[in-house]
Amino acid sequence: MSRDSSESGQAYPIYLAVVAGLLFLAFAFFAVGMASASRNDAQGAADAAALAAAREARDGLRDNLLDLFDPDAWEDLLDGRRLGSTGDPCGRASEFARKNGAERTSCERVFSPTGFTVEVRNTKPVGDSLIPGTERQYATAAATAVIEPRCRLREAEDIGIGEEEDGAEEKDGKGHELICRGFDGPVEIDPDRLTDILPEPEDLFSVHLADR
Repeated sequence: MSRDSSESGQAYPIYLAVVAGLLFLAFAFFAVGMASASRNDAQGAADAAALAAAREARDGLRDNLLDLFDPDAWEDLLDGRRLGSTGDPCGRASEFARKNGAERTSCERVFSPTGFTVEVRNTKPVGDSLIPGTERQYATAAATAVIEPRCRLREAEDIGIGEEEDGAEEKDGKGHELICRGFDGPVEIDPDRLTDILPEPEDLFSVHLADR
């Protein structure tokens, strides 16, 4: 046997080992990419679910403001110290998680500022790969969305004394008005016309994801 043939025979197993190693690395990188994409999908679903929960709660806050004008109750609602009693924030979070290929695993209210933290899990596993167990792994993620007031309530100037159309004398006293960011002037509160004068939910409160 010639020397060249001997060296060629020795190099062949090394060549096979190198090719096998490169293939394994390629599949490993592919698996990592699949896992990363799955985590990104889960994070997108968590973000959407948390925002949906916060927006549902924000709309409920406005509904409660419309129920009755009470300065103390309004201050609590506007400051985020209490949430509205209408709507289903966590139910809305579940709905948006499903729309984004995930399921809600938890939904909790947070404070200062008020909002919701939602955790989700993808409904599809990471997928089959050379790395054992990935076919049974599901990406998870969490997100927090908060509700921040854009308005505050304050006492207005004296309403004054005058005459109504039927000749009855108006009552002397102080009224209230809303001061909202982005508005040119205050919104005077008329308890009998709340539906007409109260700004929309997005004008009363901003909703955004909390910094992670």
